[in-house]
Amino acid sequence: MAKQLNVGMIGYGFMGRAHSNAYRMVTNFFDVPQEPVLKVICGLVEDEAKAFAKQWGYESHCTDWRQVIERDDIDVVDICVPNNVHAEIAIAAAEAGKMIICEKPLALDVAQARTMVEAVEKAGVATLVSFCYRRVPAVTLAKALIDEGRLGKIFHYRSVFLQDWTISAEVPQGGMATWRLDVKAAGSGVTGDLLAHCIDTAMWHNGPITRVNAMTETFIKERVHTETGKVEPVGIDDACTFFCRFENGSMGNFESTRYARGHKALYTFEINGEHASIRWDLHDLHRLEWFDHRDEGKLRGWRSIHVTDHGGDHPYMDHWWVPGLAIGYAEAFVHQVADFMTAVGKGEPCSPTFREALATQKVCEAVLESAKSGTWVEVPAD
Repeated sequence: MAKQLNVGMIGYGFMGRAHSNAYRMVTNFFDVPQEPVLKVICGLVEDEAKAFAKQWGYESHCTDWRQVIERDDIDVVDICVPNNVHAEIAIAAAEAGKMIICEKPLALDVAQARTMVEAVEKAGVATLVSFCYRRVPAVTLAKALIDEGRLGKIFHYRSVFLQDWTISAEVPQGGMATWRLDVKAAGSGVTGDLLAHCIDTAMWHNGPITRVNAMTETFIKERVHTETGKVEPVGIDDACTFFCRFENGSMGNFESTRYARGHKALYTFEINGEHASIRWDLHDLHRLEWFDHRDEGKLRGWRSIHVTDHGGDHPYMDHWWVPGLAIGYAEAFVHQVADFMTAVGKGEPCSPTFREALATQKVCEAVLESAKSGTWVEVPAD
């Protein structure tokens, strides 16, 4: 019989729903040693927190995250709130001996992320940062193919993440809905919000990034702030492009913007090696495109791998439907929870940990520093 793992969720927005859904689904599809129990949801507005608790099956609700930390019956604290409060909550949770799942990016900056890593490692608590795209089966399969050496030496890694939701100057900054446009709450714009995903996946696939050269742009310089009602300067980056070098010698090219008309969430990557290439597109997330130069000449070309097979050939898919039937975005969070519960049951770390997310934070900060200085910036290794 699985041991109960009591969950205290802080935040009931988009990510709060995604995580809650995963907790509710995981034991229906995965045989995990830890069974999540939704104990308490915490949010700023009493009525909204109460309604969320009822809809998603939480036993209770509150409006002060400290009450979640103080409860003796909470095993894991799940942080799904704006970036500027990640550190305070995570450090308090660690000191209380709670396991922690935290949304990305880990913190506002590297200094803050370091304090979080120090706190959780001192406390010896399990951590996981929610870079969910690692758990898309096609993305996980790409990792396996790279690790098997099928691509040979890697030459190029390129990735983009494009959106278009902030083009209008009428979109405000700040508040519960648009905190991502407020530098005090978010720390950065597309670099921390979108490129952090690309960077995490890239380093998981291809190893550490050692140096970067970036440019950013803020297209709308002032926006009304929801909380003050005043027009205030915009401090986040609306768009970012950077080049990089990986430790293995390969070259990287990354781009993200919220000013790409027609794109709501276009996340792609392509990896070129001496023998083969891989490419993936979030809009067709159950497919992995593959080209192998070693194929017979008359049959050589890009092939589309439908990542739905059972029998261990395709990651995670044994737990879902029959081959040929795809899964989607929500299931990546189910995989994340399943992996975390399994790792906790074995007493093993679950990747990406806070320390691994610190590495991504270092790259993000180096990107922003490079854009400001107009020069190449080394990514610190320590």
